[in-house]
Amino acid sequence: MNETVINIMWAVIFSGVGATLGIFVFVRAASKLPQIFDKLTPNINEGKEIVRGNTAVAEYYGRIVAAGILGLSVIIAAAVIGGIIAGLH
Repeated sequence: MNETVINIMWAVIFSGVGATLGIFVFVRAASKLPQIFDKLTPNINEGKEIVRGNTAVAEYYGRIVAAGILGLSVIIAAAVIGGIIAGLH
């Protein structure tokens, strides 16, 4: 087999492993983000406030959770790209 093909196969394997681990970490962390946010705001029940129609709490809560998810997505992308670079060198 050509060395280039072998390097491409390693890149696919490394990026697949990085993506799998990244997805696992993403799911675990995304499920913990609301719990962390609840601990940071102990005097506010976000669920009740959102049901009552308090849009400020809903928007803030959504932005915090969305920012956490975007941060985790960047980490996963770095893991996949790192796998590709490691496999091609």
